[in-house]
Amino acid sequence: MDNLDMKILSKLLNNCRESDRQIGKELGISGGAVRVRIKKMEEKGVIEKFFIKVEPPILGNGILYFVVSGENIQEILEQVSLVGEPFLVVPCVGGITVCSIVIKEDLEQKIELAKKLMKDIRVLSIFEAENPGFNSNLTKTDLEILGELIKEPRQKSEQLAKKTDLSTKTITRCLEKLHDNDGVQFTLIYDPTKIEEFIPHAVLTWINGDLKETLENLNNNFSESYLQIPFIAKNQIVLFMYSNSIFKMDELTQKVRTIKNVKSTDLFIPKKILFYTNWIQRAIKESKKSPKLHLTYQTN
Repeated sequence: MDNLDMKILSKLLNNCRESDRQIGKELGISGGAVRVRIKKMEEKGVIEKFFIKVEPPILGNGILYFVVSGENIQEILEQVSLVGEPFLVVPCVGGITVCSIVIKEDLEQKIELAKKLMKDIRVLSIFEAENPGFNSNLTKTDLEILGELIKEPRQKSEQLAKKTDLSTKTITRCLEKLHDNDGVQFTLIYDPTKIEEFIPHAVLTWINGDLKETLENLNNNFSESYLQIPFIAKNQIVLFMYSNSIFKMDELTQKVRTIKNVKSTDLFIPKKILFYTNWIQRAIKESKKSPKLHLTYQTN
C-alpha cells in the first residue's frame, strides 16, 4: 500500500459508486491504473466488499452506541441483542470494542435496560449518537431501489432498472436523492490489518460549542489525513483518519484536542469492521407495507 492506494481507498470509502475514470481524473492517473489498484486491494483482502451504509433514523429507527471491554464478538452480539438489533461491531486495539444497535423506540429506557442486562461484559460507555436532523422523504420506489443496492451498491443504472422493472430515469433520480441524503453512504468495508505502511484510526471528539464552527476548524486542520468524511452527531464528531506511524497518529490526536470547542477525545484503532444488515431488510419490508406513498422520518 502506498499513499496513492490510500487516496483511492478514501475516494471509494466516501463514494464507492464513483467511476474509476473520475477517481483517476481527480488523482492525476488513468482510470485503468485506478482499476488495477482496486483489483489488487481486493485480492489482498484490503477491500472486503462494497457496501451501502444506511443510518437507522432514515428508516424510522433509533441507534445506541456502546464501548465495551472485551473482544469476544459472539458474546458481545448475544448481549447487545437483548436490547436491539446489531448494526456495527468494531473490535479495537487494546481490548476495547465499539458496537451499536438499532432500536425501535424508548431510547432512554433502552439505555437503562442495557445497563441492567449487559452484566456479563464491562460496559465503559453508552450513548445515543443523535444527528442534528436526519431528514428523509423516501417513497416506496426509493425503498425498492434501496433494497437492490444493499445487495450490490455499485450496480449500474441499467442493471437496477432491469431488476426493479423501473425506468433508468427513475433510477437516476433515486440515486441522486440517496447521494444527497446525509444518512446514506455508498462506501465499502475494509480490513485494517491488511493495510501495510499505514494505520487507520478514529478520533471520537466530544464537542462543547458550535458544531458547525468546530467541524470547519477540524476540516481546515486535518482533511489531508482523513480516510473518510467525518461522522457528525448532536455533540460528537468522529474523525476517520490514517497515519504512517503510531507517533504521527498520537501527534494528530493531540492536535485535535487543542481545537476550539473540543471538550475531550477518544482514540480507537480498529482491527475488524463488521456491519449487520438484517435490520435494514426488516425495516424496508415494514415500510413498504405502509399505506402512505411517502415515508417521512425525522430525528432531532
